[in-house]
Amino acid sequence: MAPPSADSPVAHHAQEEPEALRTTINSKPSTLLSKPYPIPLVYSGSLDRYESFDLTTVIGKEFPTVQLTELLKDDAKIKDLAITVSQRGVVFFRNQDINIEEQKNLAQKLGELSGKPETSKLHRHAVSNSKRGIPVDDKGTLDDEVSIVSSDTLRESDANKFADRAPRKTANQVWHSDITFENIPSDYATLKVVSLPGKVGGDTLFASGYDAYDRLSPAWQDFLESLTATHFQPSFNKIVAEKGIELIEENRGTPENTGTHFRAVHPVIRTNPVTGWKSVFGAGQQVEHGWINNVTDRESELIKAYLLETIASNYDLQVRIKWNQNDLAIWDNRSVFHTAIGDYKEKRVAHRVLSLGERPYLDKNSSSRREALGGL
Repeated sequence: MAPPSADSPVAHHAQEEPEALRTTINSKPSTLLSKPYPIPLVYSGSLDRYESFDLTTVIGKEFPTVQLTELLKDDAKIKDLAITVSQRGVVFFRNQDINIEEQKNLAQKLGELSGKPETSKLHRHAVSNSKRGIPVDDKGTLDDEVSIVSSDTLRESDANKFADRAPRKTANQVWHSDITFENIPSDYATLKVVSLPGKVGGDTLFASGYDAYDRLSPAWQDFLESLTATHFQPSFNKIVAEKGIELIEENRGTPENTGTHFRAVHPVIRTNPVTGWKSVFGAGQQVEHGWINNVTDRESELIKAYLLETIASNYDLQVRIKWNQNDLAIWDNRSVFHTAIGDYKEKRVAHRVLSLGERPYLDKNSSSRREALGGL
């Protein structure tokens, strides 16, 4: 029953990017980063001894009994776990005893052992814990590599979402992949629910970007592979203006993630280097605040709406997780979208740690998931 991701709090109240800046960006040719992907990683079978099951045919896997602290003793198992997460999209672990430092180690190892650049570390969220004096544990530890995802904080920034009789926002407004406004966004995300007094509510939905790509016609696949999107998060600067919070401007986990514009250009379709599969990437909340490059405004809105509808409206490419206290999820932000449901009143707290990956790219010779798995 996790609260929404730390990316989503106040984006609905954000001001639009100045039209002059958008025009300037669109007047320049948008470079589509295209390169051969690495040879996809091969699962060795080291996790087969542990009880597990797939949650749907398309997305999701659960390990109901294994402790991640045990897996952390063996790099071969963490590498296989990274491959499993990239193939299945999201993997769930129940009742974990992992602490914050171990969770950070897990996130970093998932990326390192699956081939991320040496310069990519753990993400430091621009809206800093330490600058706000928010500790990550009972000892008062301040750590900007851990996002405290708290329903109390979310209520302050988006009160209407939790009000008893407030109009509910359209649910598909908050589908997203984490921190895509960064030049180097996340590869793997880990989220552990640490405070969960309620018994129902606050489920999280995950959707497969692989399967969203597979549902496109060949003509649309080719068309979207030629496009880039500007991902934009305008809310953070508004927080500064309204609440006087100081942002982290330098090296948010990699030297390439700096500044306070919170805007990045990425391919609409990207290749996941771990699997070699193509995925829809230019969709969701941060693209809704941005745009598709080098098309008209109307064309941009149509493309964004269609991709969001594909993700949000097709229940058979989604999985829904009901949380219990100390449950932990790992997902691959390169090929998965997620959204949380704010249908609860109790205080909920989760710890999120994001590994940073590579600059998103597309290899047009890479395959779709369906092609790779023989039509499944």
